[in-house]
Amino acid sequence: MPTAIIADDEDLPRAALRRLLANAWPELQVVAECEDGHAALEAIRRHQPDIAFLDIRMPVLSGLEVAIAANGACLAVFTTAYHTHALDAFEAGAIDYLLKPVTSARLSLCVDRVRARVRPSVQDMSARLAELERRLRPQAAAPRLRWISGSVGDTIKVIPVSKILFLQSEDKYTRIVSNDDETHVRKSIKELLEALDPEEFWQIHRSVVVRADAIAHARRDLMGRITVQLAGREEILKASQTFAWRFRPM
Repeated sequence: MPTAIIADDEDLPRAALRRLLANAWPELQVVAECEDGHAALEAIRRHQPDIAFLDIRMPVLSGLEVAIAANGACLAVFTTAYHTHALDAFEAGAIDYLLKPVTSARLSLCVDRVRARVRPSVQDMSARLAELERRLRPQAAAPRLRWISGSVGDTIKVIPVSKILFLQSEDKYTRIVSNDDETHVRKSIKELLEALDPEEFWQIHRSVVVRADAIAHARRDLMGRITVQLAGREEILKASQTFAWRFRPM
């Protein structure tokens, strides 16, 4: 019999999903229900379920962090009350996501998708999470950049890497910002990351990289969204849930 865990810090959505699953997939056995991300990760390790239904916003560890830490041990279906979390869910290897409140019709579509992939997709899930991990940790083999030269109008500016505060994707360009200057280059964030020291430069969003020692503080709002402010700068930079592990308290 296929098995699953349900993780949600609220009792009502957790119970509602359990009832809907009983109708949509009677043979599915729910082996554990969890109220936070740590308990969900422990349940995955203990019960080795085929599927984990994970609320994206949970205490201790988010559903996204649980899926990444589980490293392909099971399929992940995320539940969320916010459309904006969908992209982060799929970046973290989700096979599907359910928008709260979950409806019977939408769950039926999800069940059909999961049923078709319960067994063969675990290896595929591992590959997708491995790729995500590879992107989070750029290889150190590439030669390190010491200078970045870019253009602003007809002016070419050369900025030492040691003075760069953050990099930000803008259309076909990447904006390079230092303490007292900025320029644009025709290289992607991904290309530049491969030549930067990952211990010094942290990717906090698919379109933003910051110098770690320039971070003044990070804040998490009531919706679970993280923003970052650099020392001496007015810009507020957004961090995605995919990179929220960067700011987990030690």
